[in-house]
Amino acid sequence: MPKIGEIAKASDTGRVGHDRLVWRACIDCGKERWVSLSNYGKGSKRCQACNNKYTGPNRLRENSGNWKGGVCRLYNGYVAIRVYPDDFFYSMAVRGYIREHRLVMANHLGRCLQPFELVHHKNGNKKDNRLENLELGCRNGHIQSHNKGYQDGFKKGYLDGKDKQIRELQEENRALKAELKRSKNHGQISKTDTGTLYSSI
Repeated sequence: MPKIGEIAKASDTGRVGHDRLVWRACIDCGKERWVSLSNYGKGSKRCQACNNKYTGPNRLRENSGNWKGGVCRLYNGYVAIRVYPDDFFYSMAVRGYIREHRLVMANHLGRCLQPFELVHHKNGNKKDNRLENLELGCRNGHIQSHNKGYQDGFKKGYLDGKDKQIRELQEENRALKAELKRSKNHGQISKTDTGTLYSSI
């Protein structure tokens, strides 16, 4: 029986390969086994059975150290909720997650939503998943409402810009007229001044 800390070649221990191994004891149960020397000090200090208590099936969901309540934020701004196969709405899940606004609407209706059914945020805030902010529709209606919003916004922006441009041109026109009037008055004054100048001579 090897001693703790003893180093040997893999071929000497009956394993395949050229690695060097170290004899090590599990810090929980004390079971001794060969561990790759490259992992010595870096790898797990526990045997596989004890390690499963911390990372295996017993550490799922709430027992996991990385558990965040089953809520994650997606790259496009939506909030997604983790669901499991025993959940009634699991058929709506994509890779185990359902977008929260769809789940809220499905809970309200008491049924799973079809893929062609879309849930629209009335105020445009993807994180505001209150039921009163959600509206159920179909894909075509959703696209049309978005397009109408964009078109209306474009028209309003265009008209506002056009009005602003007209106002700017009118201001510029007034300024030019005033400048022209001042220059004409200045020309008349200079003529009268020169006239008086010649009469006095």
